[in-house]
Amino acid sequence: MIVLSGLVCAHNEEARLAQCLERLAFCDEIVVVADRCSDRTESIARQMGARVVSGIFPVEGLRKEAGVAACRGHWIVELDADEIVPPALAQEIRETVAREDAGDWYQVPVDNFVGERLVRRGWGGSFGASSVARLFRKGVKSWKSERVHPGTTFTGVYGGRLSHAILHKVDDDIADMVQRLNRYTALRGQDLADRGAIKSLWDDLFRGVRRFYKCYVSRQGYREGDLGFLIAIMAGLYPLLSNLKAREIRFLNSQDVQTIRGGGSSVVNLDAEDARLGRPA
Repeated sequence: MIVLSGLVCAHNEEARLAQCLERLAFCDEIVVVADRCSDRTESIARQMGARVVSGIFPVEGLRKEAGVAACRGHWIVELDADEIVPPALAQEIRETVAREDAGDWYQVPVDNFVGERLVRRGWGGSFGASSVARLFRKGVKSWKSERVHPGTTFTGVYGGRLSHAILHKVDDDIADMVQRLNRYTALRGQDLADRGAIKSLWDDLFRGVRRFYKCYVSRQGYREGDLGFLIAIMAGLYPLLSNLKAREIRFLNSQDVQTIRGGGSSVVNLDAEDARLGRPA
């Protein structure tokens, strides 16, 4: 009987996927959602015995839901390809799901690494987490239809927080961290533009300052030195950059409409699409 499924959603993760899947060997099955992969992600997953769901999922929430639907276990442990489950956590997960009085979903601590350095403090503000709800019964967790960090809802009984942590390789270095901020805010900006949820810049400037304070002071990012300061800056910039990119997308969309009505060239349409995808025109 399949009790526990390991679920990994991946996009071109050939460099990291094998290590992630090796550490999921304690699961009864592994499901990999391969989203628009053009590298060896799918073949690596199959070689390691995983069942693969291949497709195009422009919205992160949809690929999560597709992965859960493919899982046959009563319980699911959910990972990203840049995360691994150490042996102590694997044992704790198996013991938890075997308990008769188990809850329906659990928070799991996260140890975040930048390069080889463990950074324990200061995470938050949509730029990192020190705890995530990744162990749950099938049917308990659902995601909103959003491109990045979709909101989640849970039904059932909260079981608490596990003791052992997922190991997460967040970024290779500072340059990688900056690229991630650019990528995340481009996707978040598209979500905001689609929903028409663009706030005033002053609102998001205030939110940014508040997030910086929370990450750097309340969550003790100052104890992590330069990286703690940088993480707090990134968390503070996240809402402001997302808002600015949403405004840019809205402006380019309005230019699209004017060009179409005027019978102009389609070049503007291409530029607008590049902006929506976060690519240079």
